[in-house]
Amino acid sequence: MSAPYDPKLLFDAIDKFTSCRMLVVGDVIMDEYLWGRVERISPEAPVPIVEVEKDDRRLGGAGNVVSNIIALGGQAFLFGIIGDDPMGAEVVSKLGQLNSGADGIVIEDWRPTTIKTRVVAHRQQVVRVDREKREPVNKASIEKILATLKKYLDHSDAVVVVDYGKGVVTQNLMDGIRSLTRDSGTILLVDPKVKNLDLYKDVTAITPNHNEAQLMSGISIHDGQSLREAGTFLLNELGCEMVLITQGDKGMTLFESNERITEIPTEPRKVFDVSGAGDTVIATFTLALAAGLKPGQAAELANLAAGIVVGEVGTAIVPAAKLKEVLAGSKLLQI
Repeated sequence: MSAPYDPKLLFDAIDKFTSCRMLVVGDVIMDEYLWGRVERISPEAPVPIVEVEKDDRRLGGAGNVVSNIIALGGQAFLFGIIGDDPMGAEVVSKLGQLNSGADGIVIEDWRPTTIKTRVVAHRQQVVRVDREKREPVNKASIEKILATLKKYLDHSDAVVVVDYGKGVVTQNLMDGIRSLTRDSGTILLVDPKVKNLDLYKDVTAITPNHNEAQLMSGISIHDGQSLREAGTFLLNELGCEMVLITQGDKGMTLFESNERITEIPTEPRKVFDVSGAGDTVIATFTLALAAGLKPGQAAELANLAAGIVVGEVGTAIVPAAKLKEVLAGSKLLQI
């Protein structure tokens, strides 16, 4: 078990989120949900018929990281690509509703806005339908993103790169972001995609899940020793300061360049849906670092936040008040 923390330290950090400003760069996705019920099987094929009762759309991908940061009290601005279509216009509208500007959003005429449509019946996902193009974005679009990012970088605490493999996170983008953050001293965190491992060298931290860490390191993780080998390999291979490996119901493990390893067990929770949990982790972890917590403490808060969202169906966010409520009853504060 992790050692108990001073309650005031953690609660004060959450209060400080309001003064933290984050720049989120990556794949913009619209998460669409069709909610309904199943009472019969189709006569046309052996599949359930879902009678849709309601639907809603939420910002996904990098947009969900922005939503999480703002729900936690921080400021966040999104940088990415949308299509010249109604769903792209809705992305801009939803950013406006969050009081987050769309200056960092670039339109590519040939690329549709990425949409993930999930059909959910009786709190269970029945099917997901993706509409997207995954080719790398145009060089001109990358240059526009970097130019706007540079303008916003002053007085910002962190840049978060969210890679869903939809074509936005390229070598040119990462080289440009590394150059900008290095010059300004801004921390740079990445929620990675396995195939793009070489793009993440010399960042502050990456936050792969268990499966991603296995594939990125080439090490099968089946016990504590293999987990430590994989985490240490990624630290050394990428030259980053931290690797935070999320492990679902087994919690998280934080690896730091000073050879410190912190194991963070999860607290028992009923899991309905892990959609967007990685977005919540990197949003909370980054905010906590920016608010002055040490990496291990920041990871503890991120673990608590992730435990909240997996108890919801669909892409969820964690309000600061909810995080405080869960923290108040957490074993972290039991002495």
